[in-house]
Amino acid sequence: MTGNGEAKGRLIVISGPSGVGKTTICHALRGRGRIVRSVSATTRVPRPGEVHGRDYFFLSREDFVARRERGGFLEWAEYAGNLYGTPKEFVKAETERGYCPLLEIEVQGVEQLRKLGWDGIYVFLAPPSLDDLRRRLEKRGAMAPEVIERRMKVAEQEMNRKDLYDHVVVNDVVERALAEVLAILDRELQGGRRD
Repeated sequence: MTGNGEAKGRLIVISGPSGVGKTTICHALRGRGRIVRSVSATTRVPRPGEVHGRDYFFLSREDFVARRERGGFLEWAEYAGNLYGTPKEFVKAETERGYCPLLEIEVQGVEQLRKLGWDGIYVFLAPPSLDDLRRRLEKRGAMAPEVIERRMKVAEQEMNRKDLYDHVVVNDVVERALAEVLAILDRELQGGRRD
């Protein structure tokens, strides 16, 4: 149950370092059972193929800050020079309807949710090693070396905050990691079903 004590659904939170495969896992979870995808807001530039309102709400920094100041985000974080946030009203409405919003967020956002006491299923997706993570980032081919270095430093810090999560899943092979996440969600949602 969330902080207001009324909601029937539960948050599902997937996070981990950049390049670990969060988007792939979250994409595979969409539409399963009561799981609904939450679209986050960000100030970063869209990647090729990304669509406003489907992948993210792409906002200017000024617009994002104004919305944050009005309390429009459940959580927000600054990551690699960009702002990210979860629109509060969507999450509240979906959990009250008995659905489970799937949030793909950064560790800073998880810290905020934990401080606010939001009930959920918190899963940290970890790489097999930091060297493996570096190779994944380099394979993307679109990042400058200094961006990769910045993301690697953040990844080291994030790996030290696994204590915030209920579950840690190593994404060594996507199919195996997905199967483990699905097993966790099946257990948690069946045991915690309130509808």
